[in-house]
Amino acid sequence: MSDPVANKPFTITPGHRAVRSFVLRQGRFTPAQQRAFDVLWPRFGLDYLGAPRDLDAAFGRNAPRVLEIGFGNGEALRHAAASDKDRDYIGVEVHAPGVGRLLNGLGEDGSDHVRLYHHDAMEVLQHEIADGALDEVRIYFPDPWHKKRHRKRRLIQPEFAALLVRKLRPDGLLHLATDWERYAEQMWEVLDATPGLRNQAGPRGHVPRPAWRLETHFERRGLKLGHGVRDLLYQRIGIPETVPIPASAASATPEP
Repeated sequence: MSDPVANKPFTITPGHRAVRSFVLRQGRFTPAQQRAFDVLWPRFGLDYLGAPRDLDAAFGRNAPRVLEIGFGNGEALRHAAASDKDRDYIGVEVHAPGVGRLLNGLGEDGSDHVRLYHHDAMEVLQHEIADGALDEVRIYFPDPWHKKRHRKRRLIQPEFAALLVRKLRPDGLLHLATDWERYAEQMWEVLDATPGLRNQAGPRGHVPRPAWRLETHFERRGLKLGHGVRDLLYQRIGIPETVPIPASAASATPEP
């Protein structure tokens, strides 16, 4: 994986343009980040294969596993992994500079219980993560896509919530944080109505920032702008007979 910027971190279905929750604004990709991909990717990276992944083989052990989607520059994931050696951590991010920065951090820390995907989280969850394989899923400050015409790009949609339920073990946790009030409203609307999830703070409720979540630079920026930060914590309950994923979640949707 020597050229992470040139190689797009997602697959493309011929004839379709999928509606995605991200745009590749790569920013400056430094020589240090390139070296991280060259040297550290074989140690910490998971190349997307599009087939079920043997996570025990990837980590060399069997342990509870935490997935962070869209880890940005990796500060929260790095902090969590350094203080929690008993669980394995999987990070997914499409932006190469953030992946490179976290690779360098993991190399400094020696956190060999972390693996990273440079890929679209939807495809990783659909094709590489087994049902019930995750102890926890964390999604911190996803892009709010605040313009009305862009809201279809928001990550938290009914189809995605149903997919998360499938991937979480019974009693597993889903932890989200946002500083955008209207996105929090959509999260409540979607997740409170999703079979197999229970809001630990009650319907339309949120909790104080848990000790395991580092205050990120996104959060500090939001607070400076006067945005209220909300942490939403859901528990995977029961084992529904079937939690179907609508066809729209498994197929590309043409953009208008």
